[in-house]
Amino acid sequence: MSRIVVTGGAGFIGSNFVHHLVSQTDCHVVVLDKFTYAANAASLEGLPGARVTVVRGDICDFDTVEEVVAGADAVVHFAAESHNDNSLDDPSPFLQTNLVGTYILLEAVRRLRVRFHHVSTDEVYGDLPLDTLEKFTDSTPYNPSSPYSSTKAGSDMLVRAWVRSFGIEATLSNCSNNYGPFQHVEKFIPRQITNLIDGVKPKLYGAGHNVRDWIHAEDHSRAVLAILKRGIIGQTYLIGADGERDNLHVLTTLLEIFGRPADWFDHVSDRPGHDLRYAIDSTRLQQELGWKPIHGEFSEGLAATVSWYRENEDWWRPQKEATEARYRAQELNLGKVGR
Repeated sequence: MSRIVVTGGAGFIGSNFVHHLVSQTDCHVVVLDKFTYAANAASLEGLPGARVTVVRGDICDFDTVEEVVAGADAVVHFAAESHNDNSLDDPSPFLQTNLVGTYILLEAVRRLRVRFHHVSTDEVYGDLPLDTLEKFTDSTPYNPSSPYSSTKAGSDMLVRAWVRSFGIEATLSNCSNNYGPFQHVEKFIPRQITNLIDGVKPKLYGAGHNVRDWIHAEDHSRAVLAILKRGIIGQTYLIGADGERDNLHVLTTLLEIFGRPADWFDHVSDRPGHDLRYAIDSTRLQQELGWKPIHGEFSEGLAATVSWYRENEDWWRPQKEATEARYRAQELNLGKVGR
């Protein structure tokens, strides 16, 4: 593949994938990104201009998508509205981007006969009990619980329908929670890290028993590239690194890295419909495509992520105050609901 389009390539996971493509392949990368609040042009700085073209555009814009996809060998679709809290405040952008945008991309790759890979989330499966060893597989029934996960579930179904009905060459992946460089400070790990850098007590939803299956963004990128190269058309691959940790464990690990007491944080009201536990069975990916995570020790990956945020304050500082203002408003609303 000599030309790959990456939608959402200025966002967190997308920008990590663009860096990975540049370092691991010879292809030309075309980034298509709307540059909403969650995207950051600085995430693509330092990449060679001869290898990367950035197009500011909306995946819901038919003409833009058609122009960008024409001449490409593949489209890797990361673009999405992805923050659960925001989807509870206003679901409409999630419906537009995640459903309509995916439809427009599917129609473009259908007409132009371009290989397509759809990046999704394990949240489409709902959640798992805390007291079992059960994990999500590609046969787990969908059971989304938020506007965000519902729209991602819908986009997954659209891709499968276009494979079966129209014969497009597509694969899908559902990944567990990512962490690493270039993640917006609204998300759990970078929010705690940046609060700690500022000497502010981190915040924890509820008791912190909710479990997430953490994977470093570089391992996610490696998995997506493996699927793009060797994945079976029509197949869904689950991407996970056996990184199950509850939110309290993640927070106390960060507190230890910063030299703070284990109880130096504030509890806030739990968000509505907060999923209990995610866990990924990535057996198919490992056995069929030979992929394995290289960031196996979570505490080491977390320490490296802390170092990145310490060293790149200019990248995240402009986002911080507006993000905290949104959280203060959400916490106030949750408090009113609780009363």
